[in-house]
This record gives sequence, structure tokens and C-alpha cells, in this order.
Amino acid sequence: MSDVMRWRYGDTNPVTAPVDSATVIEIGDLVYLEVDDARPASSQADLGTEAQNQEGFHDKFLGVAMQASRNGDIAPIRVATTGVFEFITAPATYELGNLVGLVGATTLADQDVKLVATENLAVGRVAKRLNPAGTSVLVEIVSTVLRGGPQAMA
Repeated sequence: MSDVMRWRYGDTNPVTAPVDSATVIEIGDLVYLEVDDARPASSQADLGTEAQNQEGFHDKFLGVAMQASRNGDIAPIRVATTGVFEFITAPATYELGNLVGLVGATTLADQDVKLVATENLAVGRVAKRLNPAGTSVLVEIVSTVLRGGPQAMA
């Protein structure tokens, strides 16, 4: 996916996160912290099911990339740990406060989200009602790693 600035409003409370030189991150990617480096959702190893993948990502959720990191780059990137972002979704109706997690049965999508049933699968909550169904949704994210997130830890 190409760089897409997904931030729409609210404080981003950014942090600077290191990135391995071989890791490619696009602006707008949901990223997690692996030991001491930021990585895009798609680089998480498959944990078996979509729910297990979502929960594994939730537990290490750092935020949304506000800068890109190309192959070979060694500079750290800025990552938003809070704020409201507009993400891609399959057509669905979203109500305020609905829990939102990532999409991916075997590989998580870097910038796509969907409704999830429980807090331990979520990275945020719907920030604007979407009805009738649409293909993008506003989500208030809160980093699990730095801010404890709005969801219970697994």
C-alpha cells in the first residue's frame, strides 16, 4: 500500500521509534513494537487464526506510522500513539464506540480494519457513526504499549 496520511484530528502524542534497515513502513501503517523496533502489521508472524493474529497485534500495538521507512533506511520514524484516523474497511455499519481490530486470517493488513467482538482483539473504537455502510471508518486509536489502550490486556 502506498503512503496515506490517515490522521484526521486529535492529539497524536507521537513517539520516535527505531526501525530495522530491512523493514518497510508506509505512512498510515498500523505498527507494533517487536523487541525494540517498530514493524508494520503485515510483518507479524501468523499465529493461527484471525482472532489470534488480532490479539497478538493488540498486545504489541504501538500506533500509526506518521513517517515512512524505506528498505535500507536506518532513521527512526514518528509514530502516533493516539488520535483519530480514517482506515479502510469492508462495507459495514459502525456505531460510536464499536471495537475495531485489524483484518487478516493469515497476514494482517497494514491499513485495513474491521469490527471485532472483544477488547483484547481491538486497537481502537469507532469515532464517528457510519450508517449506511461505507468503505472507510474513523477510529480513535490508543497505543497498548505506551498508553494501555482502551481495551483490556489479554
